[in-house]
Amino acid sequence: MLMPFDAESGGSDEDLLLAYGQGDARAARVLTLRLTPRALGYAARLLRDTAEAEDVAQEAMLRLWRIAPEWRAGEAKVTTWLYRVVTNLCTDRLRRRRGQGLDEVPEPEDDAPGAEARLIAQARADALDAALAALPERQRQAVILRHIEGLSNPEIAGIMEIGIEAVESLTARGKRALALALAGRRSELGFEDD
Repeated sequence: MLMPFDAESGGSDEDLLLAYGQGDARAARVLTLRLTPRALGYAARLLRDTAEAEDVAQEAMLRLWRIAPEWRAGEAKVTTWLYRVVTNLCTDRLRRRRGQGLDEVPEPEDDAPGAEARLIAQARADALDAALAALPERQRQAVILRHIEGLSNPEIAGIMEIGIEAVESLTARGKRALALALAGRRSELGFEDD
């Protein structure tokens, strides 16, 4: 039996949807007049674009009409279902605006070394600092300028006011002393023997 409905006093949203599912076009008109402004307002607030909000509201109402014949009374409120659909449609549009869906965005790669790598690097730096501190002052200067600061032998010679051969001698002796001081600590510092 078809019941007359009007927008103000007609039955509940669920009654209207069930009636439409049974073929009552008047129920659909009443429900459309009742729910479309709510769906449109919600979508407009989410999207901040009236034209897109109208498209979303229309799609949400179409989906509501498609599920009407299978609607199971008492499982959910019609408005709850409709707001969920509008939310999902708006979320999809917002993701497309940004160019990708959240599931498609790759996790950023973390280029920072892990805790173990940082500890090893710090231990190596501390060991090198201690070994450098044990070198005679001129050897230490030459090694630091050449191998840490990256200067050329002629530049170092000018800075230290010595000849290039003296720079080569100081750096060679300094490197040998460092190698000897650090030789027993290779495995402790994370170096594998080749």
